[in-house]
Formats: sequence, structure tokens, C-alpha cells
Amino acid sequence: MKEGASKYKRIPIIIAFQEVSKFKDTYAGEIGTVALTAHLLKPDVSQGKTVVVFMHPTGGGSYLPMLNSLAKHGVDTVWCDSRYRGTDSALIMEKVLIDLGQCIKHLKEVHKYDKVILGGWSGGGSLSLFYQSQAEKPSITQTPAGDEIDIVSQNFIPADGIMLIAAHESRHRTFTEWIDGSVIDELEPENRDLNLDIYCKDNPNQPTYSEDFIRAYRDSQINRNRKITSWVQQKLEDFKAQGEENREFGFVVHRTMADPKWLDPSIDPNGRKANWCFLGEPEVVNNSPIGLARYCSLRSWLSQWSYDLSQGDGISCAKNISIPSLVIGNTDDDGITPSHTNNLFESIGHENKVIEWIEGANHYYFGQPDKSSESAYKCKEWLINQNLLT
Repeated sequence: MKEGASKYKRIPIIIAFQEVSKFKDTYAGEIGTVALTAHLLKPDVSQGKTVVVFMHPTGGGSYLPMLNSLAKHGVDTVWCDSRYRGTDSALIMEKVLIDLGQCIKHLKEVHKYDKVILGGWSGGGSLSLFYQSQAEKPSITQTPAGDEIDIVSQNFIPADGIMLIAAHESRHRTFTEWIDGSVIDELEPENRDLNLDIYCKDNPNQPTYSEDFIRAYRDSQINRNRKITSWVQQKLEDFKAQGEENREFGFVVHRTMADPKWLDPSIDPNGRKANWCFLGEPEVVNNSPIGLARYCSLRSWLSQWSYDLSQGDGISCAKNISIPSLVIGNTDDDGITPSHTNNLFESIGHENKVIEWIEGANHYYFGQPDKSSESAYKCKEWLINQNLLT
């Protein structure tokens, strides 16, 4: 499919707001002030009253192909960075909700948009579901670490629709699928169970993996996540007992890209190639500094990575939303496999929902302008069919 013909302007936006906080968890800047940066892509021939808003907990996506394609198809589009853009080491998911809420409020009050559509790209999918669920049924008053954060009083503006594109189920679910289940000792990551080490040539379990191996490996991944969570909780309790309730502690999580499906494409199959993931060769990524949760704070672990305690669960949140929903999966996605797409779709708790697939598309549509344009076209057609593009 050819790219849309509309030209557009790229307009930088600064969104600043005040926030009471006991301590800073982002670098520099005035305590109590949060400043977000955003780009508005406004087509020369604009629909004018509807805007699609993208945010990722940590990723910056202002120049992703999909945003450009939407704008070229005549759809006003915004990418807003969260306060944690580029680093997730201290990220608190509940604070990212506030960032997204402030962006939507700004677009409504300053730019006078009538309708706001959540664009949930990749990790922004579960974030968007988290936001909408709290906008419709606010309930959160503290983080998983027990720190006060009153989401109820934020009075989030509910979105008018949601589009989940190449979205995963949640950060903590995805991370637990990726974490290396062979690690026995967090302080000595080279101490591993070789029968679970998928990168060890001496491991008797090799692709194509047996169902018994996959079951044992998944159990080990969940157990590893839970052991770290237990250690984090005890560390925070010890600090509180010492009268240091605001104290933090940074730590390293080693080996976090070891999902068997990267080596065995028959697991959750799609068109991806073997021994590859969206960040590159998985064995290299497993030990690289770019791995998820590689550097982490105690509170951040509980908020975004804990398998049992993180509140930003896309599957649970999807059950609580009522707005029109579009889910798009990419059939050659080397980051998000089909089960995530299908599970999100099935979890949406109403019937005004549509699922679409982009054949042959990778995660970011990199090098695939036709796929990016096709995805944007499907989004625009859905917006029109739902009377959301005004």
C-alpha cells in the first residue's frame, strides 16, 4: 500500500505540571516540577477535532514509521515522552499514568481536541489499557511498594477509543517470559542450571523444545521473578525498620533475554526468524546493558517488573474498559508474538472490538514503509467506521 499523500507539520510541545514528591526519581530539574516533551504531527489537511496519542513507559517514538504514516493519512498524531524517557531504572508505572493523563488534559484544554484516541504501541499498549481502566474506574491510592500516589483524585479524562498496535500483555508478563530461567544465584549469575541454560551447547534440551522442558523453564522464570520480588520487599522493610522509609537501593538483574521462543520459532509461531529478536541476537542481548530491568531500583521493580504485584497488567485492565477497541498484530513481529495480540483482544471486556493483522510486518515496520502505511490505513478506516474521526 502506498503512503498517504498528506503533508504535515511537526510541532514540538512542552507539558509542565506540579507534583508533590518526597524525593526525585528522575535526573536533574526542579523538585516538584515535571516537564514532558511531545511532538504533534498535524496534517496540512487535518480532521481537526480528533488526535491519536502515543506514549511508552520509557521508549521515545516521535520518529517511528507508524506516526509518520498516520499523519500522512491525515490523522493528527502525538507522541509524548514520559518523564522516564530513555531509562527505566527508577520507573514507577503509576507516575507514567499521571504523565499520560497530563498530556491528554493538555491536548483537550490547550489544543482543543474533542476526541482523544489512545495509541498503544508495543509497551504503550498495556500502559494505555492501564490508563483507560483507571480513567473509567479509578482505584489506585498507592504503588506496590506502599508509597502514596492518589490516582483517584487525578480525575483522568477517559479516552474515546483505543488502538493496540504490536502490543504486549504487560511489562512484567513480557519480562518474565524473557528472563533467564537458568540463573540460580542473583549475586553469582554465572552459577546456572545448565539443564535450563538455553544458550549452553551442553544442555541436553535443544530446539525443538519438548513441552516438559518449556513447562519447567517457564516455572523457573516465574520463580526467579518471585525470588527477586521477595528480596526487594525485605530490603524495603529493613529500611523502614531503620527509620529510612525514603531510602532506595539500586541493583543489577543479569541475563534477561532468554525466551526459548527466540531459538525455537515453533513456540508461539509467526513469521520471525530463528535465533533473533527485535533487539538483535538474543544471546548477546541476554548479557548486554540494554536488557529489560538490567539496572533497577527497589520501588521500580515492584511497580513494573514484579510478576505478582505490578498493577499495570494489560490483560486485567482490558477487562475494565468500555471504549471502542482496535487490535493490530504483525505476522513477522520479532518482539511481540501472536499469543499476546490474541490474549489482549480476548480480554477486552466488550464486543465493540476489531482485530487486524499486517502480513509480513516486523515489530517497528523498519524498512517496510508499505506495511506502516497499511497499518495506518487500517487505523484510519476503523476511526471513520467508529465515528471517531471528526
